[in-house]
Amino acid sequence: MKNLNTSSLTADFSFFKAAAVTNRFFKHHELLLFLEKLPAEFDRRIVGYSEENRSISLISWGKGPVKVFLWSQMHGDEATGTMALLDLMNFLRQESYQEEISYLNSHCTLYLMPMVNPDGAERFSRRNVLQIDLNRDFLKTVAKESEVLKKTASQLQPDYGFNLHDQNTLWSVENKNPKLAGPLPAALSFLAPAYNKQISLNNTRTKAMQVIAEIYRSLSPLLPGQIGRFDDEFEPRSFGDNFQASGIATVLLEAGGCKDDQEKQELRRFYFLAIAIGLQSIATHSFQTIPLKDYFSIPPNTKQIFHILIRNLQINGRIVSIGLNYKEYPVLAGTTTERIYFIDDIGDLDLWSAYQVHDSPSLNIIGKVKFDEMADFDLFNETQLILSFKKGILAVSH
Repeated sequence: MKNLNTSSLTADFSFFKAAAVTNRFFKHHELLLFLEKLPAEFDRRIVGYSEENRSISLISWGKGPVKVFLWSQMHGDEATGTMALLDLMNFLRQESYQEEISYLNSHCTLYLMPMVNPDGAERFSRRNVLQIDLNRDFLKTVAKESEVLKKTASQLQPDYGFNLHDQNTLWSVENKNPKLAGPLPAALSFLAPAYNKQISLNNTRTKAMQVIAEIYRSLSPLLPGQIGRFDDEFEPRSFGDNFQASGIATVLLEAGGCKDDQEKQELRRFYFLAIAIGLQSIATHSFQTIPLKDYFSIPPNTKQIFHILIRNLQINGRIVSIGLNYKEYPVLAGTTTERIYFIDDIGDLDLWSAYQVHDSPSLNIIGKVKFDEMADFDLFNETQLILSFKKGILAVSH
């Protein structure tokens, strides 16, 4: 099998990207339109229903002995994994990659469950309609969606699992590269979840770590300083930790943030690449040659980034910096969000960075600056208006 080349996949991505999906707010009925058009090589069956009776589908593809289960959008407002699974299904039909696809088909069987939480997706809400976090519902299995996911995994008994999520855009990556200016946003983060409180290693978790390390090796040149390793504290209620304990080598993949990519359309490309490289690694068993130290060398996630950082302002007779972050609230029936900015910190923020940084000796603020309250001020560079916040809403940005 030829190695999948990240350069060619990047160049060809527009040919197999699911073009109908252009933002994070697509709904269950739009997913069904895509699934209903899949050719016969994709076997689709309904494996259950949500609390509001929306169908949850399982799509199987391939004839190989190694079973890989990929599920997405347990949290309804975390749509990047679902977008990437649609892109993956399109990719698996590309004639220009026939050799690689045929090899994967004969060595693996893929099971895809996109949009585990369709009711949450309808509202663009993290939790389901019962306000339950599905990823904290493994033990009691209160929600119907949790029951579907748990039962499906038990029936499939997969060898590998891909747990597809989005993380808060305020995660950064510890900067170990002196050539990079401060911490950068975590575009992607990975984790081989723990299976016990001792955060032990066994064969199952080790395989997941090696697959992640190989993905990181392939993608880090494309996202230097923007791929992190998530904290591996054991969470006894989560699906990933319990699947790992059951013998499913589980890879957690999180989409974070990229500058000027609020709808994560750039990120979905890297997300797809991560899945494709991971599947190749599993099909060829190439991960077995990756030393475990490569996983632990992935820089850890940190929280040293703001959405907006204003440096070196004089406030109350002192020179300080101001860090602002927004919170997203779904509006218009979950078809978009409103961003409300709050002042998250004031003081010495020299070790922090941001998606947007303003730093000039001529900056001055007119208005109220109060920690932990909504931003409500104008920022000028001499006489030019740079930013204008009205009750938390960013009205002007230059």
